[in-house]
Amino acid sequence: MLIFLIVICKGGFAEEVGELHGNKIMDNSFLIEEAYNQEPGVIQHIQTFQYLEKSNTWEYSFIQEWPVLGQRHQLSYTIPVNYLNDPVKETNIGDVALNYRYQLIFQEAIALAPRFSMLFPTGDYKEGFGSGVLGYEVNIPLSLELSHKLVNHWNAGTTIIPGSKAAGGADADTFGFGLGTSLIWLVSENFNLMCEAVWNSPESVQMDGTKTRNDTLFINPGARFAINFESGLQVVPGIAFPIGVGPSKDEYGVFLYLSFEHPFF
Repeated sequence: MLIFLIVICKGGFAEEVGELHGNKIMDNSFLIEEAYNQEPGVIQHIQTFQYLEKSNTWEYSFIQEWPVLGQRHQLSYTIPVNYLNDPVKETNIGDVALNYRYQLIFQEAIALAPRFSMLFPTGDYKEGFGSGVLGYEVNIPLSLELSHKLVNHWNAGTTIIPGSKAAGGADADTFGFGLGTSLIWLVSENFNLMCEAVWNSPESVQMDGTKTRNDTLFINPGARFAINFESGLQVVPGIAFPIGVGPSKDEYGVFLYLSFEHPFF
């Protein structure tokens, strides 16, 4: 696989998304990260909201993505806000992420954009909203255009938090893992049907310093559509319905998505 990707890379890099992909909706998946950086001169603001019924919890996030000197380099930040139902009902900010993504490959049928993130301890670890220390995350998004109507995305990543803290002050190094894939059916350029599958396996530190792993597995069917304006503004609303399977059996909920993408000026 690695040799194949290196050979593809030699074909060059396209600076303009439109040259290869037309006006399709891109970089607007829900639980899966697509491997397309922002076009030069275009900024994106993304809001997501997910509510899960069984655990009675919700998560909100705001993400802003900026291209840096072209499409190869992208900076973004992620601000999460969570509502936790256990041990107490409380809403608070989580650990804020600063993200860098490199567009390693961008060809007509394949895109690859590794991401590195720093997780800042802005959340209150004593209340369960953060780790209390600086953490790191790596994710590898791969996007494959299977046909003019079908696109496949893959994610593989890990989260490393040295000295992650428990509420009582105990600490330990934690390692989380995640895998995911999705299929996007391009019903039209401005309307897509989607189905994502995401497995996550984070570690957490307990009061006595031991660690536990809490696996989750969700299937997330949904849809998105684009509203394009002559000014260059593109608005992409979306909705999905996460369904827990395996370790997340009997969990279900709703996922809402809203993106605004427009030129800098």
